[in-house]
Amino acid sequence: MDKKINKLTRRGIAFVLLLGTLSHFFYQWSGQNFFVGLFFPNSESTWEHMKLLFLPTLLWLLLYTPRLGDASDCMLPGFLCGMLIGTAAIPVLFYSYTGILGRDFFLLDLLVFVGSVLIAFGIGARLAKGCRLTRQRRLLEVVVYLLLLCFVLFSCYPPRLGIFQIPPSAG
Repeated sequence: MDKKINKLTRRGIAFVLLLGTLSHFFYQWSGQNFFVGLFFPNSESTWEHMKLLFLPTLLWLLLYTPRLGDASDCMLPGFLCGMLIGTAAIPVLFYSYTGILGRDFFLLDLLVFVGSVLIAFGIGARLAKGCRLTRQRRLLEVVVYLLLLCFVLFSCYPPRLGIFQIPPSAG
């Protein structure tokens, strides 16, 4: 099973880095289509940038999981948990470095994205290999679907919190 997990991890990282990078532009390329903006970043806010990791990873898992058979019992919960942690890493890393440096930098923003993807898949692979989250699978699925719902809702009705605002140097 370790070979299968390593293969999933390598391919997943490549898929998410490529699709996540491209999805940064989908809203603009679509002519600011409302539906596209629900699922892909529609502004430069930190919240919208969390979609760069979350949605491509979710898509990857939805496409790849049916091929796993019985191995999905260990792999899916591990990678769902990794996806949630990687998504949360984006604002944590962004606000950490901008708090220290006083502003954001494009290159560091890219490194935050790449680092968060590596965190997501690294944690996902480790948890999948340990097969520790099988009993939490349904809970993880519910949390993922709730976060997906939040992405859609908050794209239309963003709360008045800093994470939903465009950083001053990005506007």
